[in-house]
Amino acid sequence: MTAAPSAPALGELTGFRVGVTAHRRATDFISALERRGAQVVHAPALMISPVAEDTRVIEDTRTLLAHRPEVLVVTTAYGLRRWFEAADAAGLGEELRDTFRAARVLTRGAKARGQVLSLELDDPEVSADERTSSVVDRLLADGVRGTRVAVQLHGLTDELQLERLVAAGAHVDTVAPYRWLSADDGERLPALIRDVCERRLDVLTFTAAPAVDSLFSTAQETGRYDELVAALRTDVTAAAVGPVCAGPLLEAGVEPLVPERFRLGALVRAVCTHAAEERTVVLPTRYGTLRLMSTGAALDGVFVPLSDAQVAVLRALAASPGAVVSRAQLLCAVPGLDTEHALEMVISRLRKALPAPVVETVIKRGYRLSP
Repeated sequence: MTAAPSAPALGELTGFRVGVTAHRRATDFISALERRGAQVVHAPALMISPVAEDTRVIEDTRTLLAHRPEVLVVTTAYGLRRWFEAADAAGLGEELRDTFRAARVLTRGAKARGQVLSLELDDPEVSADERTSSVVDRLLADGVRGTRVAVQLHGLTDELQLERLVAAGAHVDTVAPYRWLSADDGERLPALIRDVCERRLDVLTFTAAPAVDSLFSTAQETGRYDELVAALRTDVTAAAVGPVCAGPLLEAGVEPLVPERFRLGALVRAVCTHAAEERTVVLPTRYGTLRLMSTGAALDGVFVPLSDAQVAVLRALAASPGAVVSRAQLLCAVPGLDTEHALEMVISRLRKALPAPVVETVIKRGYRLSP
């Protein structure tokens, strides 16, 4: 007799919806989430304008080389790599390398440091918290009056930090190897905002602070900013790749999930841990352990996708394990249901979907989860 096939192992994010606002490296990020079972909603808030589309970086590089800066500030590994690609293509690469070798080089974080080293340049100084402000703090503490400082910008100009350098007497040059541009096609970002406002996502992820600003700006334009922020403060978890990215969320009163290491892989792991510990309802039943997620339920490791109404019914029953929940209470708990007949249809389909009779009828009283 052939044994019944075993159920596939549950992914760490099976049953969860995760929103992704990233553009650069979005494919890798989404793949990592989907491999773990997540349903992903992707709406890139911003996109990067590559250096090939902006000849100004070459002009700024020529100016910088003519000024021979004494200090060079590198903010992102990606930006530094693109900068040298452009310089090499324009025949300026070796002169730029010589300029780096002759200057004091400071980087905003470990990835930027790694990129400096990959170019066979001297080991730079590194900010411990990956903030441009910390790099500027160090320079101001050492004194920069009369010093020529060059700053590699990262998409959006950090005017405050540049103003601090100028106010302290530095002569500042900047180079922007890439820029952030709107990536919204007019549909996906408003749809993502709607999903957040309607609590249809478990987690909304951010990998760049400008993406937060873009999302908030779109929400304001569509009249849903207050709803969006309210959802992110309560039922939908915001997750940011690092403290810089988290900044605009904190300013809006949203407390985001931030991994200890400011990397995409660490962000994926943090989302997995959060889903397991904070967003999964686990209940023992006579038929095995029931795990309730946002898009379905798993009974003893067998996952069953469910409709939003079916999940809402299970959540209402799970809120009072083993206790009877009346039809009137269930109608209040399930959005969009206004008649007992509609409720009975949802429960009938729920019972058919589940692999065991977990939902019991208590005649003339209501329903309960099997104890």
